[in-house]
Amino acid sequence: MSMISQMSLQNLVDAWCDEPTMALKNAIMTKSIPLVRSIVGKISKPDTALSQFEDLESAGMMGLIQALDNYSKENGVQFNTFAYYRIRGNIVDYLRKIDQVPRLQRAAYGKAQTTIEVLMQRYGRVPNDEEVAVEMEISLGDYHDILTNVQQRSVLSLNDYKYGDDDGMQNSEFIADTETESPDAELERQSMRSKLEKEIRKLKEREQLILALYYFEDLTLKEIAAVLGLTEARISQILGKLLLQLKAVMTV
Repeated sequence: MSMISQMSLQNLVDAWCDEPTMALKNAIMTKSIPLVRSIVGKISKPDTALSQFEDLESAGMMGLIQALDNYSKENGVQFNTFAYYRIRGNIVDYLRKIDQVPRLQRAAYGKAQTTIEVLMQRYGRVPNDEEVAVEMEISLGDYHDILTNVQQRSVLSLNDYKYGDDDGMQNSEFIADTETESPDAELERQSMRSKLEKEIRKLKEREQLILALYYFEDLTLKEIAAVLGLTEARISQILGKLLLQLKAVMTV
C-alpha cells in the first residue's frame, strides 16, 4: 500500500497545497467520494433523466475540484468543512437549472411554517399534525406531503453545525468563514447556534435521535426507519416537521 493511500484527507490536501501533483489530486478525489455521495443522498432529486444519482455525483465532484483549487491551509479551516459548501452549492446550482420549485409549493412551505408559529404561540406548545392541517384547511395527507417535500428540500440546514476532523462530523463544532465574516456576524451566528442547540434539547428523545442519525451519523431515511421500526415515509415526514418547527422558533 502506497504512502499516499494511507494519508488522511486533510494531510493529502495539505501536501497538495505545498506541492500539487496529479497523484495527490486523484487521491483527494477518491478519498472525498463518500462525502460527495453523502451530500447527494440528502438533496432532493427530481424525477428527470438529468437528475440521476450519477449526474449529481458528477456535479458534486466538480464542486470538490473547485474547492481544492481555492483552498488554503493558512485559513485554519478543515478541508472537508471548506469543501462541503462548495460541493453542495454546485449540486444545488445544477438542480436549479433543471428543476425549479413550483411557486405554489414554495407558498405551501411558508404557510406551514407560519401556521406552526401561530399555533405554538396560541397553545404554548408544539402543535400536532392534525391541528396544523385543520388550521391550514387541508387534509392530513396533504400536510404530510408538504412535510415530505420540506425534508427533501432542506428548508433549514443543520449542516452548518458540524464537521470537525477527517473522521466525520461533530455536532458541537461550528465553523465560520473567517475570510468574509465580521465579528458582529460571528457573534450573531454563535448566538443562533446556541438558540438552535437549546431548541433541539427540548425535542422528544426520539426526535433528537432522528436528527442525530440523519444529520450527524449520515444514516439514510431507510436505515433510520429500520432502526426505529417506522416507515421511510414517516421518517421523512418527522424530519420535515422538525425542520419547519425549528425554523419557526428560530425566527421568533
